Amino acid sequence: MTTHPPIDIEHLRRQHQLDWVASGRDLVVGDAATCPLPPDELMRLDARHPAVREVHDSGLTAEVFRVQAGGRDWAVKRARAACKVQGVDGQTSFLNEVQRRAEMAALPSLQRAGLSPTVYASLKQGLIVSPWIAGAPVSDWDETSLRQLFDTGLALLRAGFFEWDFCPGNVLRDARQVWLFDYGYLYRFDPRRHFNSAGTGLSAPQHHLAERIESRHVFGGLLRLELEHGADAALRAFRLEKSIALEAYQRLRSLLAADGATATVLQWLDGICAGWRAALAGSLSDLYLREAWRSHATDLADDLAGQTCTPTTLARADWLLDALRLHHAALAAQRVWPAAEAALDRPGLIALYEQRRRQAVAYQLPRTTHA
Repeated sequence: MTTHPPIDIEHLRRQHQLDWVASGRDLVVGDAATCPLPPDELMRLDARHPAVREVHDSGLTAEVFRVQAGGRDWAVKRARAACKVQGVDGQTSFLNEVQRRAEMAALPSLQRAGLSPTVYASLKQGLIVSPWIAGAPVSDWDETSLRQLFDTGLALLRAGFFEWDFCPGNVLRDARQVWLFDYGYLYRFDPRRHFNSAGTGLSAPQHHLAERIESRHVFGGLLRLELEHGADAALRAFRLEKSIALEAYQRLRSLLAADGATATVLQWLDGICAGWRAALAGSLSDLYLREAWRSHATDLADDLAGQTCTPTTLARADWLLDALRLHHAALAAQRVWPAAEAALDRPGLIALYEQRRRQAVAYQLPRTTHA
């Protein structure tokens, strides 16, 4: 019997999106008549416009304007002429967001709190209009906020959406709810057959919902806790997050089993849950060290690849260097490094991460202001 190589779903998605951009086709979601101002006017917004209350220009793909009209506030996202993130995924991120918003608008299961709804979007006009979220980035994670974010993440997964970028700028909290605001790196996949949307869907098992939340957001907060209040405070916060993650994954496993997931996917989830369950029964320090290394190293690599480094990137690089100097043997015992790095001795690894830190300094984004 002839066997065929697995399909690279990531390559196909990128090619389809590049083809779409090259074609010049538009994609529209919603009705322009529901916009707070005519789309042509929204395309010309600046800080001097009488309806503009705030301008947030720190986004890498778009600027966001807070517009007051019709007795309420709106978020108007306007695409930059060129995305500041290098690579295909950065250059197609605005298209990707409009595509995902079109798909999500058609799914009743995703008309829920926690996901920014779409009033209007147009690829050619470079506009996305949504209700304004009167919130701010999450700096300290509590139980309620963590449960809300995992609930939103599970709803997306089950509907076939994998979110890669739970970074602080994409996750907002208002007085009652945590919201996911940006869908530029939210990709389609089949949760019954795939782990995520990378490669073949099975080629990167290290990436999953909790890993993405931790790598892009939570471990940045845990690092601040370590620096300001010590390792014990960070470990207590990690225990809370991991307990909530375990509950969410046990629920996800049951839901996917009922949906007809493959044995490969279910066994993968079983393995993750078993590891967390064992660690939660003990001190958690080994798991913290392993997952902190994974999160900080992954986020550093992401920021270097996109050339989008920040002071947090440098703080993560400093943590990695300190961990190599203080915990090299424990890290080696847990096999945290890919093969190329595992072949290096301690001085070699320190030299490698010192070089990556220098690169991060060179790739730091300029500071921007919010008007």
